[in-house]
Amino acid sequence: MSDAVAPAGRLRRWDESGYPALIARLILGGAFLYLGQAKLADPVQFLKMMREYEMFPPSAWGLMNAAAAWLPWIEVFAGVLLIFGIALRGVALMLITMLVVFTSAVLLRALGIFGAEDIAFCAIRFDCGCGSGEQLACGKLAENTGLIALGLILLFSRSRRFSLRPRLFASKA
Repeated sequence: MSDAVAPAGRLRRWDESGYPALIARLILGGAFLYLGQAKLADPVQFLKMMREYEMFPPSAWGLMNAAAAWLPWIEVFAGVLLIFGIALRGVALMLITMLVVFTSAVLLRALGIFGAEDIAFCAIRFDCGCGSGEQLACGKLAENTGLIALGLILLFSRSRRFSLRPRLFASKA
């Protein structure tokens, strides 16, 4: 019985140390900060990439333009919040949701290319529109899965050590 309890205790202590959340925050926040600013550097190219995914009907060009204009700023802001440790669970949940949508879109696009061409799935290479240029489909899917895992660490971590939020909103009591 004590053996079954011991691993949970070690996991909890490791989480309370704050290091898993800090590492997850820095990697996930840094990734979204970098990818957001890469999209901001070339907004026209990002809009073209969004059109290739056909996530919006052609008649919703205004909605697609708004998404292309705001999404990079949301990514940059989310990255900054994570790095500083502010609104961790909310930002993590938002980024997980975005990553699930983006990863599904990348998977569907890769499957479309796979069905249309005689190429091994992991040899499929295309610009995913994420701001990091042309990538192998399997590599991008693995990268996004890792980022989702980091987001889940932040979502379920109880530790707020190394975060700025407790210092900003500390109670006077």
